Formats: sequence, C-alpha cells, structure tokens
Amino acid sequence: MTLPSDAGTRNSYSLALLRVGVGIFFLIFGQYKVFGTAFTLHGGFQFWINKFLVAGAYPFMAPTILQGFVLPHATIIAFLVAYGELAIGLALVLGILVRSASFCGLLFMLTMLFSSDYPGAAAPLWEYFGASLSHSVFALCFAAFLIGRADSVLSVSALRKNRASVTGDRNQ
Repeated sequence: MTLPSDAGTRNSYSLALLRVGVGIFFLIFGQYKVFGTAFTLHGGFQFWINKFLVAGAYPFMAPTILQGFVLPHATIIAFLVAYGELAIGLALVLGILVRSASFCGLLFMLTMLFSSDYPGAAAPLWEYFGASLSHSVFALCFAAFLIGRADSVLSVSALRKNRASVTGDRNQ
C-alpha cells in the first residue's frame, strides 16, 4: 500500500492506524475479562481496587468513591468494565460508533487515572505526569479520536460510504 500524497489523507490514515491499535489493546484488555471469570466473578476486580487503595488513589476517590461505592458493587462494576473494554475495542477496530466509544474510553481512562495514579501529596509536579502515563496516553488518544475524524478511513463507516457512492455512480 502506498501512502497518498496529500497531508490530510495521510493524517486520516495515521489517526485510523492509531485508532485500530488502541482498539486492539482494548480487545485484549476486555477479552480475558469477558471470556474468563477471574476478573468478574472471582475477585480480580476487587484485587485491583484494593491495590489502588493501598498504592495510592487520589484522596477524593479513595474513601467516598472506591470504598463507599465501587467495592460494595464490585461484581456489577467488574462486568461493566469487562464488557465496556470489549465494546470500546470492537468499535475502534471496526470504526463504528468511534466518537461514542472514544467518549466512554476517555471517561474510563480519567477514572482509572484518578483511582490509581496518585504519587502522593509531597510528590513534585513531574511525578504526577510520570505516574499517569499508563492512562493519560490512552486518554489523549481518545481525545484525538473525539476531535478528529478517526473513522474516515479503514472503517466500516468509510466502507459503507464508498460502497454507497459506487452504487450511486452506477445508477446515474
């Protein structure tokens, strides 16, 4: 495959490649949770929430949200996380409902960032950014998918549009 010569089209392909790559990550993250039971039914989710509480969640998340809401509803939320990750991955890989999936992915990454990436009150500013890399990079990708036209190429939407324009050309 040769790359198109105009910058706009190259940018569309670059954003689509990033979208598919992030989608594959989320398919991997979601599939083991959906098709296995360790995360959803056998304490895997609770393990991670407790690890976040010990390792450092942002203070506003720890007592009220993580302990007061998430842990008492852990099984339901574990299933939401598992199927949500799988749905985000499918949507991004296929290029369908990309903006909706990206919005949900951005909210999920912000939730993860504030639940698990707190370096401590005495940490210098740069440590906040260093501690958040595992979630902030995905959050930035989702923001780019929301702002840009990540579904304009290499997607089911683009395929349907191309097929419709070819059919329309034949009918004229």
